[in-house]
Amino acid sequence: MPPSASDLGITLLVQLAVTMPFVVPRGPELPPATWSAYAVTTLGVLPLVWRRRAPLSVLCAISFAGLGYRLALDGPGQPLPYAPLVAVYTVAALSPRRARIAMMVLAVPLIAVGVAVNTGEVRELLFTLIVFFGACTLGTLTRTRQAYAAAAERRAAEQAVVRERARIAREMHDVLSHSVALMVVQAEAGPVAVRTDPDRAEAAFDAISETGREAMVQLRRMLGVLREDAGDPRGPQPVVAELPALLERVSGSGLAVSYDTTGVVRPLPLDTEATVYRVVQEALTNVVKHAAADRVAVRLDYGRETLGITVTDDGRGPAASGPGGGHGLIGLRERAAAHGGTARTGPGPGGKGFEVVVTLGVGQ
Repeated sequence: MPPSASDLGITLLVQLAVTMPFVVPRGPELPPATWSAYAVTTLGVLPLVWRRRAPLSVLCAISFAGLGYRLALDGPGQPLPYAPLVAVYTVAALSPRRARIAMMVLAVPLIAVGVAVNTGEVRELLFTLIVFFGACTLGTLTRTRQAYAAAAERRAAEQAVVRERARIAREMHDVLSHSVALMVVQAEAGPVAVRTDPDRAEAAFDAISETGREAMVQLRRMLGVLREDAGDPRGPQPVVAELPALLERVSGSGLAVSYDTTGVVRPLPLDTEATVYRVVQEALTNVVKHAAADRVAVRLDYGRETLGITVTDDGRGPAASGPGGGHGLIGLRERAAAHGGTARTGPGPGGKGFEVVVTLGVGQ
């Protein structure tokens, strides 16, 4: 609900409350309910419509209207000072510190004058002070709660920025690491192939060119999301349908690459599709850089609520990577954890080569 509509609703509700003494039957000994008294009472409520724009001014206007009502008219009284209490609450909740201090300084003498004009009883003075400070307390609690909520939103926004930066950095790392690794392997094999197998050398140079172009396309994708006019801050991202092209580029480095799926192949959420692509890309990059393998197999296992990704090579195995895990497992584990999944690595079937198994939660 817009604030202006909320303020109008509160004003109408307070007006309804102050109207009750004018419409209920009154004894002959009570002050008469005249139209002039009702008009002045309404003037003491109407400023609440602007309570958010000028809280302290609204409080002063309502207070002076109420004081004038007591001095100039002998009309029905109110069980509670509804409009002044709403104004006090608003000042305590929305006004800066200087305005709140001014309210506290002016309120006590004005309350004392109002009580003196009305009954002059200590009981009324104590009651009025209690409800006044009660409204102040409620407004202060509201202001504190809003401040905490705003601080929490800022922290959440800052954390979202940090996560997004980390995501973009991870994406750029994956793209550059994969592409550069393939180009280095193909470039190193090129000079030898030129002398012994010109056709293979030509294929290697074509693969280098294609890998470079694909890297530029994906980098433009990610750099494009940093533009201020980017519509979707997370797209476009690679999808599972692009895996065959990725595997074809990897096979250009000399690896024999196979690709298979099990289960019912179905569309996945876009962020999951991007994660599947990046997991396979990172695993293949590690194979090219570290495994010294001849063959690598990629398999996607579609389950009802999970998707399994298995990348197996016939290379030197985990011993070649050393204790730090040269197969780049940290990024794989982070991606799996982001989708409620797991990542494990170890020797391939029969204790040979190296195998990466990542399981993602994808729902039904």
